[in-house]
Amino acid sequence: MEQIVTAVSLSAQHTFVKANQNSINLIAGIGVEGDAHAGETVKHRYLVGKNPNKPNLRQVHLIQAELLDELNGAGFSVGPGQLGENITTRGIDLPSLPRETKLSIGNEVIVELTALRNPCVQIDEFQKGLLKETIHIDDNGNPSLKGGVMGVVLSGGTILPGDSIVAKLPAKPFDDLEYVW
Repeated sequence: MEQIVTAVSLSAQHTFVKANQNSINLIAGIGVEGDAHAGETVKHRYLVGKNPNKPNLRQVHLIQAELLDELNGAGFSVGPGQLGENITTRGIDLPSLPRETKLSIGNEVIVELTALRNPCVQIDEFQKGLLKETIHIDDNGNPSLKGGVMGVVLSGGTILPGDSIVAKLPAKPFDDLEYVW
């Protein structure tokens, strides 16, 4: 299956939903130009309160469209950008990739995956019951977070819907993506 970008989104304000765009520009070491979460240091409101000088490992938020399909199949109504992601993908199982995977997107952009996105209570404020759907507990009681992944921009450029994505795995042994504060 082809691995592609299906939508790109941003919000200049700290809003839960990000508006779809015709394109977004990524800046190395910063994130999505014009997005509230762009910056060298953390911009997430909760994390700024803990340590505003900590490096921003959450410059870009990516979610696979297959998660949106799954949620819509469960009776919700969720479209690209509505879970706060900057890049919606199709054909790539983002949460299964190891930490430090480099995603080449389009002709110029390289995003390195840093962490899982931890779904928060704002999801239930958007649509009641979504939080439960984005956190799966396996038979051993281990949580599996389905809120997408976070990354940092290594090489900037413009991303458009329809751009291809190529994943380059890091050297073994792989480290699983985890939630990063």
